[in-house]
Amino acid sequence: MNQPPEEFVTVPEQELLRFSRECFEAAGVPVEHAQLITRLLVNSDLRGVRSHGTRQVDGYCQSFEDGNLNPDPKIEIISDQGAVVALDGDGSLGYLPMVRATETAIERAQKFGLGMATVRSIGHYGSAGHYCRMCMEADCVGFSVQGGRHRGRSQAEKKPQLAFFGNPPICFAIPGKNSPGVVLDAATRILADYQVGPEFEELIPKIPAAFFKSVGYTAVAALLGGSLAGVSVIDEQTLARWPRAHSGGMILAIGIDAALDLDAFHADVDRMVRDVAETYEPFPGHDRALLPGAIEAERMEHHRIEGVPFGKMEQEAVNNVCRRLSVNVPWEVP
Repeated sequence: MNQPPEEFVTVPEQELLRFSRECFEAAGVPVEHAQLITRLLVNSDLRGVRSHGTRQVDGYCQSFEDGNLNPDPKIEIISDQGAVVALDGDGSLGYLPMVRATETAIERAQKFGLGMATVRSIGHYGSAGHYCRMCMEADCVGFSVQGGRHRGRSQAEKKPQLAFFGNPPICFAIPGKNSPGVVLDAATRILADYQVGPEFEELIPKIPAAFFKSVGYTAVAALLGGSLAGVSVIDEQTLARWPRAHSGGMILAIGIDAALDLDAFHADVDRMVRDVAETYEPFPGHDRALLPGAIEAERMEHHRIEGVPFGKMEQEAVNNVCRRLSVNVPWEVP
């Protein structure tokens, strides 16, 4: 899904920012809120994470238009216990509440060495990497997951295969100084959502340990990103008013200098990145041995200069929302 498209139009960063912001504002989102969501979605496009970029604008705007999510939330602190803070997202999409939670977690990490914040009553929060990279920029290690209500209870008539249980976002981000560090910005399941069918089910008895691990990661994400955030106690009136706000999120910031001299830590992260590149064979079909996060950092630098390649899926989603909200598409129309 996140492989570069073979056929595409090239879209400049500034046009992506313009189109996305105009769409959210047309859907009733206040300017500052629209700008924040837009910035994060465009960051995903720049990093080559197509699944979580501006092609999401169509669905997000539809949720605001239909009244399923709150376009103008009043984010509140529910509990403040020093290093741990719980917030309520007031029925909104997850981006703004999670940014506020991350800012709080970082501030507490700088004060106490560790800072954690949870948010409940939110919709999709996108890529977990948004919030963990904020931690990196503040010289913290970041960890984030998202979970929802009643995870673990299947609604299917036939019991589904446990090996394909859930696929919530998860991220660990560890900063370097002269390297991109390590950013594992992923989902918990070993296979992508679209990798279903008999050929994939045949893999279960061949590599059971891999599937068992992904089931465990999904359970951890659901419990820390959902249950710990309080999704089971979301007010029923909130759910009735904002039906898509049934999820939660968690961000943990670890202040590196509370454990070790920051320069010493950065140096060892950079050493690992360098050693892996020099002493390991790359994956088949690749010419470099890179740790997670390196490719995305390179793509971001390249796409900022050359523009973002928009494939068929992105073009269709953007055309839909632009027609509906009378916004110009972000690429040149012949």
